[in-house]
Amino acid sequence: MKVVNNLYQTGSFIGNTKDSDKNPISKTGERANLLKATAITGLGVGAKSLVYIIEDGWIFEHFWDWSEKLGKKDKKAWAHLGAFGAVVAGFIAGVAALYTIYKTPDIMYKGNINAFVKGNDMDVYIKGNEVEKELYNQMNAKAKNATDEEKQAISQQYLKLKAAKNQVPDSVQTKKNRSL
Repeated sequence: MKVVNNLYQTGSFIGNTKDSDKNPISKTGERANLLKATAITGLGVGAKSLVYIIEDGWIFEHFWDWSEKLGKKDKKAWAHLGAFGAVVAGFIAGVAALYTIYKTPDIMYKGNINAFVKGNDMDVYIKGNEVEKELYNQMNAKAKNATDEEKQAISQQYLKLKAAKNQVPDSVQTKKNRSL
């Protein structure tokens, strides 16, 4: 009985629906996520390739020579080590850039597919929220003019509807939604 009284007094049961009325999934966003992941993977590939090349030993000598040339102006050891770190970081960043450029067509294709799949899931979720909102509004209208017995029945319907809450699709869940 108390639940039903709260139903028609609060007026809103879903929360802020203005944000959820639009589909937030876009091709650009999906491509950006894939590009970020590919760039980070590229850094890993660059570091791993550097380790494989250093095992041969000759590249280490070249990097050291280049860092000596860069650090020659300042005779301090820290400048020489810093220049060596910059050469190594430049190599890793270069490999990461090449890897990302190589994977770009794949990123574009997968971004389109991900946006399509997630967009469809999100459209279904949004339509489900609209239906849920309409059911709550109908229950709210009934509860305003209901007798005590009808309010108990509406309260049971409300609890069933609340238990069957429309869940955010797994393909579009964010960190915020996963914690709920």
